[in-house]
Amino acid sequence: MTNSDGMNYAPKGKPAHVVEPGEFLFAAVALDHGHIYGMCHGLIEAGATLTKVYDPDPEKLKKFQKEFPDVELAQSELDILEDPSIQLVAAAAIPNKRSELGNRVMQHGKDYFTDKTPFTTLEQLEETKRITKETQQKYMVYYSERLHVESAIFAGQLVEQGAIGEVIQVTGFGPHRLNKDYRPDWFFKKEQYGGILCDIGSHQIEQFLFYTGNKDAEVLHSKVAHYNCEDYPELEDYGDATLVGENGATHYFRVDWYTPDGLGTWGDGRLFLTGTKGTIEIRKYTDVAKEGSGGNHVYLVNDDGEQHFAVSGKVGFPFFGELILDCIHRTENAMTQEHAFKAAELCLLSQQQAQVIRPTARV
Repeated sequence: MTNSDGMNYAPKGKPAHVVEPGEFLFAAVALDHGHIYGMCHGLIEAGATLTKVYDPDPEKLKKFQKEFPDVELAQSELDILEDPSIQLVAAAAIPNKRSELGNRVMQHGKDYFTDKTPFTTLEQLEETKRITKETQQKYMVYYSERLHVESAIFAGQLVEQGAIGEVIQVTGFGPHRLNKDYRPDWFFKKEQYGGILCDIGSHQIEQFLFYTGNKDAEVLHSKVAHYNCEDYPELEDYGDATLVGENGATHYFRVDWYTPDGLGTWGDGRLFLTGTKGTIEIRKYTDVAKEGSGGNHVYLVNDDGEQHFAVSGKVGFPFFGELILDCIHRTENAMTQEHAFKAAELCLLSQQQAQVIRPTARV
């Protein structure tokens, strides 16, 4: 597992092709967030062919070509949008630009695969909903903390098998390392990144909906705060929220930018699932202070006893192959459009309704 700050999170898995070479072509645009590397690797490992890339920044293109040397440099975004051979466009634009880019992609008859968070305002969400309905194209979202983490995928399989019964509560922790000296300017401007619950909180809410089988939920309360990083007053460095799903399952999550430098990875992401017949704990990126343990640990406790599963390299990332086949066959096996939009809506509502904590002066 990567020791990065999360900005360049790009796990690699075993190739599991669902299409033949050249059967499914995609392009990459807007390389503003390093998640684009994970998105592209996932698609390539599933058999897709990366043909073109475009970004106005030559340094970003140079770095991208080092990782993907066979990709062709497009002359413009329009060069990609008007290429009839390209079926999908993957992008990691500045968050408040993701929806307008996706709208252009879909209006050119292509499916769109965006980094999270997919929107920064409810108005963007409603406009994109309208365009997906008009164009019948896909607006898919890279909720990487479930889709590109083997322990999270394995836990989903356990839930599907009934290992802990009905999931009635999900608690998530999403701490991230700030590494402020390496972040772009937009990262610190709330209008551009959307707020902490809108941004990294989107992972948590998507997971809640998935593991509990909910299609809708209510935000009961939420909070955000700026405790530190005086140089960047618009950066929310802490947030939490509580939700309840339409089936009665509850959710609490906490996200922050306080991963200490002593941790061997960018964040100690954990998820706890409580079911009617057992519990699951997912330790995604590390098992703290256990030398050589790495990430992707799943702890299952039910009537059969206690079990520990170390699943790195054993599960793979089925989402990407399912997405490719969904684009080809116009199905919804990887993720429904409704689910992608509902997770986005709930994180926007959490952000909109959040109580702003004003910490007192500390001496």
